[in-house]
Amino acid sequence: MEFMTITEVSRKFQISTRMLRYYEKAGLILSARKEDYSYRVYDEAAVRRLQQILVLRKLRIPVKQIALILNDEQQKKTLEILQENVQEVQDEIEALTVIRELLQTLVSRLDERLTADRRLELLEEKELLEVIDVLNPPKTNLKEEKNMEDLTKAAQVLEEKMDVRIVYLPPATVASFHYIGENPEDPSGEQLYRFIRESKLPEKKPDFRIYGFNNPSPEEGEKIYGYEFWATIPEDMEVSAPGTKRNFAGGLYAAHCIKMGDFHEWKTFFEAVGRSEEYEVEWRAPGGMGGCLEEELNAYTNLTTGADSAQQLDLLIPIKKRARQA
Repeated sequence: MEFMTITEVSRKFQISTRMLRYYEKAGLILSARKEDYSYRVYDEAAVRRLQQILVLRKLRIPVKQIALILNDEQQKKTLEILQENVQEVQDEIEALTVIRELLQTLVSRLDERLTADRRLELLEEKELLEVIDVLNPPKTNLKEEKNMEDLTKAAQVLEEKMDVRIVYLPPATVASFHYIGENPEDPSGEQLYRFIRESKLPEKKPDFRIYGFNNPSPEEGEKIYGYEFWATIPEDMEVSAPGTKRNFAGGLYAAHCIKMGDFHEWKTFFEAVGRSEEYEVEWRAPGGMGGCLEEELNAYTNLTTGADSAQQLDLLIPIKKRARQA
């Protein structure tokens, strides 16, 4: 039987070791230890199981549902789960269809105005009244009321897919653990959690928070990069090596919550912040990600229940108010 190390699996399937450990703690895959070998390894069965997990994740199946699917010998629950996800995708399709049809109507009306070489006044053009009425329908027009309901529902469905909040992170004293190498999240994370347990941080500061960020960020094709973890601590707490004590200035951030592993949402999140008329990105310290952070949510519960692993994260982008145009 052939075995693969965690690093080999990470490279083969382009998945971080952090995610592999998360899947293992969630009970989706199992690793083993070979005699006289310090690293954990995965056998052929575990690798095949991982392949199934990755396919299901690409189909946007949540981790909890994947666990049910993998352990469903009769596959009745699997069918039910897949049907539920098909319906969710259908809801998104219908929402986007409603918005597409309205946009196409607007394009058609505006194109007619341009062809006639007439100035476009959207709120005065008679040809646009049909679309405008959909957005503000009279109570007696049942068809238009239904159109408005469809549009409202469509907007709600789509807004739920990219929830962006504005939050203020307070200044804090932090214990920092930094590692540069292959898969740096693992050693820096192990140092962090060891410190939290040994210092009894949950008892001394139940409201402690955990942040993380690339430092430096990986270059394309480069295996060596850095990752730094922070835990907020009481101001008078001592931090011994390999940790260091630092000050975090805090500030205003855009926040978006993801399930562990959905780091691809960083791109969509940046695009959403870029479209904001009120805020803009403000690059700042710490370096590595220009001030962007990943915060583990429910850190106290995770640590006190022995989970030692985030299931939800806040992606955080530093922002400031846009300057008003004169």
